[in-house]
Amino acid sequence: MRGIQLFIEGGGRGKNAALPLRKGFGAFLAELREAARARGLRWDIFLSGPRAEALKDFQRACRLEPDRINVLLVDSESQVRTSPREHLRQGGQWRVDQPEEHVHLMVQAMEAWIVADPAAVGQFYGQAFQASALPGAPDVETIPKDRLMDGLTQASRGTQKGSYHKIRHAGPLLERIDPALVRSKAKHCERLFATLLGIIEAQA
Repeated sequence: MRGIQLFIEGGGRGKNAALPLRKGFGAFLAELREAARARGLRWDIFLSGPRAEALKDFQRACRLEPDRINVLLVDSESQVRTSPREHLRQGGQWRVDQPEEHVHLMVQAMEAWIVADPAAVGQFYGQAFQASALPGAPDVETIPKDRLMDGLTQASRGTQKGSYHKIRHAGPLLERIDPALVRSKAKHCERLFATLLGIIEAQA
């Protein structure tokens, strides 16, 4: 196995639009990157844009680069009550035949990871940030996607940076939030880290 490559939903249009989000995911997943490199494995992150494009890129890589561990990471869009593959089949009628450990979800959206660390979000937005507007729950995966977006928008609307904007703000926020805290509040995030660390550590 030559390395690991992740195909992630997200990123805007244009040549450099996805760079901030790619940098943010790179920082958030740094523990996995360092573990892979310690074993001489290549580590790559690709922002595919829309959710369906991430699936296409992932499946293409599985066909053309079978010597890599190819990993899909997309929003679940709703609460997850089944395995990730079955959830994608039921919700989007996607056919996903790759091993279960290669298919991962941000439940119910990437913004759940962000609101899991309200202190870091507040530090990013600064003065006039209204932390009380953020939806809170011990398990952030129970928060519906629309409440995540509305809460972030309301909490940040009076700040100098302005209301939450996925393209402009999500990447820098991912750089700041604490992965350990997110993993403690989002079991599918914990699954991503634990599964990939297990794959990496199994390599000679």
